[in-house]
Amino acid sequence: MKKILIVEDELPYQKLLHDQLDVNGYEVIQANDGKKGLSLANKEHPDLILLDVRMPEMDGMTMLHELRKDSYGKSVKIIVLTNLEPNDELIKKVIDNKPSYYLVKSDIKLTDLLDKIKELLP
Repeated sequence: MKKILIVEDELPYQKLLHDQLDVNGYEVIQANDGKKGLSLANKEHPDLILLDVRMPEMDGMTMLHELRKDSYGKSVKIIVLTNLEPNDELIKKVIDNKPSYYLVKSDIKLTDLLDKIKELLP
């Protein structure tokens, strides 16, 4: 069973993602800030991370940067999910840390996100 880590501070959205992933046969672990997310990622080594950008304790871009420093983190698949429209500075950070996808929550349907996940975790 493929394991997915959700790092999201909006609890209703986190629950929605959890429920949909669970129904689709994934093992789901969760964190509500980047600091806890980084710790869980390094401990559990999920196959995929769904990562929000704006969060307390440690934002998603910092978590992504820290994660990419070791061998597991360099290769783990990551989908960045955010409410932020990308600007030049944010895009540079995203590109430097090579996520699999950068998706704006309001621009993507849940079914499309599930399709992207299935593409990354065949």
